[in-house]
Amino acid sequence: MGKILTVAIPCYNSAAYMEKCIRSLLPGKDDIEILVIDDGSTKDNTLEIAQRYEAQYPGIVRAIHQENKGHGGAVNTGIEHASGTYFRVVDSDDWVDSRVLLKVIARLKTLEKKGTPVDMMLTNFVYDKVGAGVFGKHVMNFHHAFPANRIISWDDMGHMKQTQYILMHNITYRHDILVKSGLRLPLHTFYVDNIYAYQPLPYCEKFYYMDLNLYHYFIGREDQSVNEKVMLSRIDQQLRVNKLMIDIFTRQNFSGLDKNVRKYMMIYLNKIMTVSSVFLLVGGTSEDLKKKGELWAYLKHADYKLYYRLRMSFLGVCMNLPTQLGRKTTVRGYKIARKLFSLN
Repeated sequence: MGKILTVAIPCYNSAAYMEKCIRSLLPGKDDIEILVIDDGSTKDNTLEIAQRYEAQYPGIVRAIHQENKGHGGAVNTGIEHASGTYFRVVDSDDWVDSRVLLKVIARLKTLEKKGTPVDMMLTNFVYDKVGAGVFGKHVMNFHHAFPANRIISWDDMGHMKQTQYILMHNITYRHDILVKSGLRLPLHTFYVDNIYAYQPLPYCEKFYYMDLNLYHYFIGREDQSVNEKVMLSRIDQQLRVNKLMIDIFTRQNFSGLDKNVRKYMMIYLNKIMTVSSVFLLVGGTSEDLKKKGELWAYLKHADYKLYYRLRMSFLGVCMNLPTQLGRKTTVRGYKIARKLFSLN
């Protein structure tokens, strides 16, 4: 039997923190393939570190160098080079709980041995915010949404709270699902992890949820893409991803698929519309407000019924409150939520 799991680690000038990430995966030993993808680093010895681990752990770690293509390009490269039955991404400034990793690997091997493979394995992730107090660690789980420790389908999924949605950090895909979905992430674009967690969904039929905290998502670096100031400066890239997700939804043929696939994808898109809108409201310039209007107009032109449903939802109404007072109310609500959950 070959590798059960391939993990891709996109790296760009990551020398300061990538080793913690790599070391957290090494306990997987011969069951795991670790692809350390140097995305054209220029400021440090990222590639040399990757090559050192490849030399120390032959057959487990592979160092791959490419010209700079951005996070999406590195993930694409990982998918292309993966030999494992299952595939996941771990960002170079994040890490996994090694003990939980071994449990996940064991479960994947058991499912394969029994002839009951799944399309997606879901696990929890932990928001780890540096320097934060009691709210510094927040677990993103699927309690009450997914039954744990058994194979499930879309029909088995319960009601998901507004704070519950499937992200890259939760997902281990069966590799051939990514191939079948034709997933190719945009190059030189931030926030493409949303597309990664979105486009393959119609191809997933069997799921397995392990209520374990596998992934630790580090937040708090000043240059991090989810830092509020950074995100405001890159809002055009967020809008590009948002529009691509609108395209994915409106072009998808849902005929013959479980109705819950469409329902979940619509809910997820609504949340992405909310993220884009609220950051444009935080920006608050006339240009930002124009971009917000153009985003909703793009959705309206693509699918009027979808536009109407999202626009009339609670989040849609909040994002489009009239007058300056309405916009300030929305921004105030966002800032309270950000402080409550210790987000950047």
